[in-house]
Amino acid sequence: MFYSQNEDELIAIGFRIGQKLQAGHVLVLTGDLGAGKTTITKGIARALEIKQMIKSPTYTIVREYEGRLPLYHLDVYRIGDDPDSIDLDDFLYGDGVTVIEWGELLSSDSLDDYLEVFIDKQDDGRKVSFEAHGVKSQLLLEDLQNG
Repeated sequence: MFYSQNEDELIAIGFRIGQKLQAGHVLVLTGDLGAGKTTITKGIARALEIKQMIKSPTYTIVREYEGRLPLYHLDVYRIGDDPDSIDLDDFLYGDGVTVIEWGELLSSDSLDDYLEVFIDKQDDGRKVSFEAHGVKSQLLLEDLQNG
């Protein structure tokens, strides 16, 4: 579990996560509107040596970025109960890292192995906690917890 008092600290948490990521990792970012999902993704992108500006994929559903590993940044809020409107398999468990905002809205059988990142507003800052779903994500979580 991590705490952030400002945007820079939240980006630093994302950077720390991004340093541990390998091809095929899937992250589901869970938090209220404005919690910091895209901000954490900015830190992940920095760790993946991505130079482009990271923007929320709210209206495009998917943004792809090239770096040390490809980053697939998805926002599934708008696809609602119709996950078939996008072929998730194109972005999952491949040669890149997948970050899904609002992934908790997907049906439980849409994803096999992913690390859920909870971003909760707490006073003026954010609490960031994790839950692993699957073996690969459990290893990632242990790696994060051990520094």
